Amino acid sequence: MVHNTQVLPVVTIGENPVKLWGLSPSVRVGRIARAAGLEPVDGVPEGPAILSNAAFAWDPAWFGNITGRQGTVLTLGGVPALAHAADAHQAARVAAAMAAGLPLVDSTGFEVVAYEDGPTIENKQLRKRETPFLMALTPATLRPIERASYFGAYKGVTDVLTKYLWPEWALVLTRICAKLGVTPNMVTTVGAVFCVIATVLFAYGHYWLGMALGLVFMVLDTVDGKLARCTITSSAWGNVFDHGMDLVHPPFWWWFWATGLAYWGMSYDTATFWWVQAAIQGGYVVQRLIEGAFIRFAGMHIHVWRPFDSKFRLITARRNPNMVILFAAMVFSRPDLGLIAVAWWTALSCLIHAVRLAQAWIVRARGGTITSWLAEG
Repeated sequence: MVHNTQVLPVVTIGENPVKLWGLSPSVRVGRIARAAGLEPVDGVPEGPAILSNAAFAWDPAWFGNITGRQGTVLTLGGVPALAHAADAHQAARVAAAMAAGLPLVDSTGFEVVAYEDGPTIENKQLRKRETPFLMALTPATLRPIERASYFGAYKGVTDVLTKYLWPEWALVLTRICAKLGVTPNMVTTVGAVFCVIATVLFAYGHYWLGMALGLVFMVLDTVDGKLARCTITSSAWGNVFDHGMDLVHPPFWWWFWATGLAYWGMSYDTATFWWVQAAIQGGYVVQRLIEGAFIRFAGMHIHVWRPFDSKFRLITARRNPNMVILFAAMVFSRPDLGLIAVAWWTALSCLIHAVRLAQAWIVRARGGTITSWLAEG
């Protein structure tokens, strides 16, 4: 029987001077435990407990998996790295092996999960199975572990810029922020300032400078989330602040891009202005509603249904792909045509998403099931 995880103690066995994202193993494990509603303690408890070996670093996903599997021990090279002891006797055996850096002498009563065998656990957000990282934490492995931790916190399905252009930039900034003790909310705040300044610049037709500052904001928009996940400092307010900024600012960018055309002598006539704004602003809302409807209907994001949906997410009419369109238009000094192209692309993206939602309804109506392609195979 699984122990009540609300009172389950969590203990880190051993000491390790190597810090991951500026956190000692015990501090990192303590944050992960508190985030899960558990209690970090000192010393081996006299009863059921979660034990973590300070000689190893593991993805937080393993913690969630282990807490629900009493009597399970995750090993690397035979040495216990993370375990859920069912009682004081199991806890003592695991603690002794962790402290000595040796395999369990007696594994009776344990379900031993060897990392070398490639065990998988479910990523509930993306509806797929994966093998999160587990490595020995040493000075030589610190950088590889940071990369594994960082990219493990990365969205599996996102736009082309976030996926391919600036992950490495954001990784460097995330390392710097962690080293300096900069919090995710600080990063979000700085990004918000750049976002607002970019909006003002668009309103006055300073498109190149606005896009440059907007680029800084977009990169920081990646950094804050990754920093929060890597340093285990996610908060309810941080999520509201970050996602609120993401949700609110794009319509302002597209509106003031249009008004800024006056400074280029390229103002739209009234009819053109309003159909462009109706397509972009209305399409933005409709596309969000379609995505929300798909989540409620199918229990997952529309972007992970089939391979097509994941590929289309790379270029669908969201802020970053739209900025690529506007950048291309600016190369030819035609910001007016760029926004018109964004309007058409938004309308087409909405249509494609609407068709995909209808197709999902048809599949369900015919008795089929909606599952993520990432969970198949």
